[in-house]
Amino acid sequence: MSVPPIAARRARELRDEIERHNHRYYVLDDPLIADAEYDRLFRELQTLEQSYPALITPDSPTQRVGGEPGQAFTAVRHVVPMLSLNNAFDDEGVAGFDRRVREALGAEPVEYAAEPKFDGLAVSLIYDKGSLTTGATRGDGYTGEDVTGNLRTIRAIPLRLANSPPSRIEVRGEVVMLQQDFERLNNDQRARGQKEFANPRNAAAGALRQLDPRVTASRRLTFFAYGMGQAEGGPGFTTHEEILDYLTMLRFPVARERRTVQGLQGLMGYYRDMGERRKRLPYDIDGVVYKVNDLSAQAKLGFVARAPRFAVAHKFPAEEATSTVLAIDVQVGRTGVLTPVARLQPVFVGGVTVTNATLHNEDEVARKDIWRGDAVAVRRAGDVIPEIVRVSQPGPRTPTDRFHMPERCPICGSRVLRLEGEAAARCTGGLVCAAQRKQAILHYAGRRAMDIDGLGERLVDQLVDGGWVHDPSGLYGLSAADLTRLERMGEKSAQNLVNAIDTSRRRPLARFVFALGIPGVGEETAKVLARHFGSLRKLLQADWAEISAEKQAVQKENAARKRRGEPPLPQILEGIGPELMESLRTFLAEPHNGEVIARLAIHACPLAYDVSAETVVAGRSGVRDKTFVLTGTLPTLTRDAARGRIEALGGRVSGSVSRSTDYVVAGSNPGSKFDRAVELGITVLDEQGLIEMLEEQTA
Repeated sequence: MSVPPIAARRARELRDEIERHNHRYYVLDDPLIADAEYDRLFRELQTLEQSYPALITPDSPTQRVGGEPGQAFTAVRHVVPMLSLNNAFDDEGVAGFDRRVREALGAEPVEYAAEPKFDGLAVSLIYDKGSLTTGATRGDGYTGEDVTGNLRTIRAIPLRLANSPPSRIEVRGEVVMLQQDFERLNNDQRARGQKEFANPRNAAAGALRQLDPRVTASRRLTFFAYGMGQAEGGPGFTTHEEILDYLTMLRFPVARERRTVQGLQGLMGYYRDMGERRKRLPYDIDGVVYKVNDLSAQAKLGFVARAPRFAVAHKFPAEEATSTVLAIDVQVGRTGVLTPVARLQPVFVGGVTVTNATLHNEDEVARKDIWRGDAVAVRRAGDVIPEIVRVSQPGPRTPTDRFHMPERCPICGSRVLRLEGEAAARCTGGLVCAAQRKQAILHYAGRRAMDIDGLGERLVDQLVDGGWVHDPSGLYGLSAADLTRLERMGEKSAQNLVNAIDTSRRRPLARFVFALGIPGVGEETAKVLARHFGSLRKLLQADWAEISAEKQAVQKENAARKRRGEPPLPQILEGIGPELMESLRTFLAEPHNGEVIARLAIHACPLAYDVSAETVVAGRSGVRDKTFVLTGTLPTLTRDAARGRIEALGGRVSGSVSRSTDYVVAGSNPGSKFDRAVELGITVLDEQGLIEMLEEQTA
């Protein structure tokens, strides 16, 4: 259907007029027309576009919210990194920043652009030929998430730039939620019987990461620009202030509280002024930002690590309030760490009502001398995490009011262990503790542990929450039919996972020991244990007191040998000291863990349980103490699987070929390592040759 010229002209007029009113309302806070008149204009444009779909353009005001919910956010690489700022928390930190700038520039005083530090989420907006094409979160500063659809719903963000914009421009700023919109949102949450948001920043973060842009639109976010990234074809600038003026001309909202100041005295004056005005602002700020105003001076100062030398964030002190400690409980984390938590008389601080505060660990409780019944000063560290700063007034303090770390886990009853030199106390029931259950299963199935491909976090959540699996041994009782009953699990995926679980039964002993998640036992320690004991059975039967005595005897003998100039005896369990031995003894002696390990020995690692230590340790000299280099892609074995099998028999795997290399195992596309092996005359094995050598050692 052809579009009448009069309709096309009227659509253009309406688009321009609606965006002008958006700018007046959302940016300038100075509306020219009543809401009813705005709605009339919007409906007229909608009617025209419905009658003539060819009139619809991506930057039309009617297209801010649209499309079906997405499945996930895609990654966006920032062409110019969005680096974070260093923080200054006191006058001394700001004075040091000013001194370093003056010394580097040889200028006295320095002119700074000062702005409020918005408590929101940093985003990047890319405009091509004046139209918004991409919007992304800051992410880690180098890569963010594409949230274009959600950012388009924010009416303070222009979809098309006015006043002859550059051919390409990146605008950077902060997405925030105004206090009045935050209060309205929480009123709606209460009316629906849903959980309220803690603060505007959390509400804005949740809104911006919604997969459905319609939800984002309902949260009423706004935006403030504070700088530019890349720009092509735009005007030249000499100061940061000129950039902000230019962004204002392009109809972006920029903080009205910005100011240009001179020297340290100007910085401190601006900080004090914003501190006084903070409560009256329509949005939350957690400090102010100072930037050297002159852009050539910024270039001269450059960057250090991940932050610019020409800018700093001057944070406001965290707000404090006084409350009473009602109790000190213990929480067990996903990794088994026990954390004391103070239960507080509810107190309003930093914009939220605080009822709990972390006490970090037992030493921290003792250092601050916190008892049940004490009046304490509470603050939100970084205006986010509640913490107890100090005791304001000690309570009655009877012996029962003092905190003691429990000897048994409050979740599963297993023994609590704190290794020497560590601040954290840990539950030793890692295989059975409900608080650690999901993490234990994920660790067990990890690529460097039992390598159960396809068993990710979402699936583990379903298996545990549905009562299908209570510990890692439960994985071996799953069938494909069981798995197909889970959400988004088809027959093929279910069978692939069952196959992966079955394949994991043949992992070497070192992998299995690592998979148990024994505190302090990493991959290398697991290999030392596997080489020494040779079987799970002997590891479980180990007399750690006797082993410790033997280690001490060897160390004493080696000291004497060193004085006599004699070669040392081989170390027993090299690298495993008394603390780690205690961790091993406690974990393996815990009855609940023993039950799970017994089931795993039957279902998951039967060969590792029964294989004789003598066979593994002796290795018939074919593999033991030999150095292998793996190169290329092997037909059936993964690189990790080959490494595991070699190391289980006492061999070593190196990453480079040298004259001390005994064998090079080459697959397809072996590269320069193969050439080097040929040059040095080193024996080259294919996968079959390696397997035959390994099988000879266990025959």
